[in-house]
Amino acid sequence: MDDLNLRLVAYFVSVIEEGHFGRASEKLFISTPALSQQVKRLEKQLGVELIDRSAHPLQPTAAGRRFLPEARAVLAAARRAVEAATSEIPPVRLGFMAASLAGPTRRFLELVRERRPRLEVALVELQWADLASAVRSGEVDASILRPPVSDRSGLRLDVLCDEARVAVLPVGHALAGRDYVDLGDLDDEPHVRSDGADPEWVRWWACDPRPSGRPVVYGPSVRTMDEMLEVVASGAAIVITSKFVDDTRRHEGVVFVPVRDAPRSAVCLCTRRDDLSAGTRALIDGATEFRDDVL
Repeated sequence: MDDLNLRLVAYFVSVIEEGHFGRASEKLFISTPALSQQVKRLEKQLGVELIDRSAHPLQPTAAGRRFLPEARAVLAAARRAVEAATSEIPPVRLGFMAASLAGPTRRFLELVRERRPRLEVALVELQWADLASAVRSGEVDASILRPPVSDRSGLRLDVLCDEARVAVLPVGHALAGRDYVDLGDLDDEPHVRSDGADPEWVRWWACDPRPSGRPVVYGPSVRTMDEMLEVVASGAAIVITSKFVDDTRRHEGVVFVPVRDAPRSAVCLCTRRDDLSAGTRALIDGATEFRDDVL
């Protein structure tokens, strides 16, 4: 067998990550037919089909699934070798929301720093409404956010993990002593809103629409985690949020109760699709390695 061409390997990985030859070709700045031919060239060299082209989105074949983690490892090792031989990597700016760098996200950062000790990650605290827009504008190179993001144009989202959802209730609430609640138990409760945030994001976190069909009533608008907890403690509204808030925040006026039937919250690394810098690429590689370790 000829020496393995790393560019062909990178093409294959990109197609699998995007699930579509067209999207991968846009990301790689080559034509779709050329990309398809290059992947076929790799398959011919290996003597196996790597991609199930009948699947939508595209999926790896059994051979492709075996090849994929090794391919990613080879590409990551090659990048680290280049970085070690070249100049220092510029610092990468990572946006985050207050208290969100805990649990899995902290372990993600620890993994990045452990495997890429020369990469400096500068943390930039942002409000939750700005986590995607700050990446798009270039204020930060990446951010840790929890979807949905209604406008994903120009953005790439790499899932790190997912988290359970909890209801934040005032301590005197009738449901505060429950081991868990269902969404139907919260139908009559006003939910906090966030006027500066993506409306789709606000509705998703409020589980709007509800399974019962009941309309969600919205209460006061909040901008920060501290404001949210104070509003709930006052009894003006409740909130459905991610378990990381329960793990990282304490307020004597609120309790956290698991919501049994709420969809889990994804935790994602958000980057710009056209950002090919070494620092951002290192974060994306770290996200893949972290997800593989978690799963």
